[in-house]
Amino acid sequence: MIIKKNPDGQIVVAVSGKKNSGKTTLIEALLPLLTQAGVKVAVVKHHGHRFEGDIPDTPETDTYRFFRNGAYATAIFDDELFGSVVRKTVTESDLIAQFADAGLILLEGFKHTDWPKILLVRDDPATYDANAANVLAVVTNVDLEGRIPENTPVFDPDDRKSIAAMILDKLAGERESGRKRGEIER
Repeated sequence: MIIKKNPDGQIVVAVSGKKNSGKTTLIEALLPLLTQAGVKVAVVKHHGHRFEGDIPDTPETDTYRFFRNGAYATAIFDDELFGSVVRKTVTESDLIAQFADAGLILLEGFKHTDWPKILLVRDDPATYDANAANVLAVVTNVDLEGRIPENTPVFDPDDRKSIAAMILDKLAGERESGRKRGEIER
């Protein structure tokens, strides 16, 4: 057998065959055997059509089955999109670095970080965190009068156009002022 390594020194082997020839079944069967032998296996699948909904963690997709059977990482791609799932401890900064081409990265959660944030308070005013740092705006459907710092924009959750406009204004202001990436003026 010819073993070929990629430039990073990893061995790459393709499991090839016609549609429904058993490629997925074979990979599923090999994964537990390889991982039990201490091999960290990643599986990359090309999708011949657009894979809307077939992200790697969707149950019963091929990539999900690979991951469930012990793959360290799975990825799927087509001519326009890709998605991946990896067993690895990372921080949001590690993930942010993966999107160098993005003009904006939205983080879901992260209420205890120093990243600029839009605080969402729904149905219960007691969930408002008056000590939250770097608040760009508050989005709420409850009365928080007197609790929100002066000059902090407040939006109704259904006013998505205004929320987007505020974000776009902040982005435009950052570009105009030449601030360092990641710093947004409040």
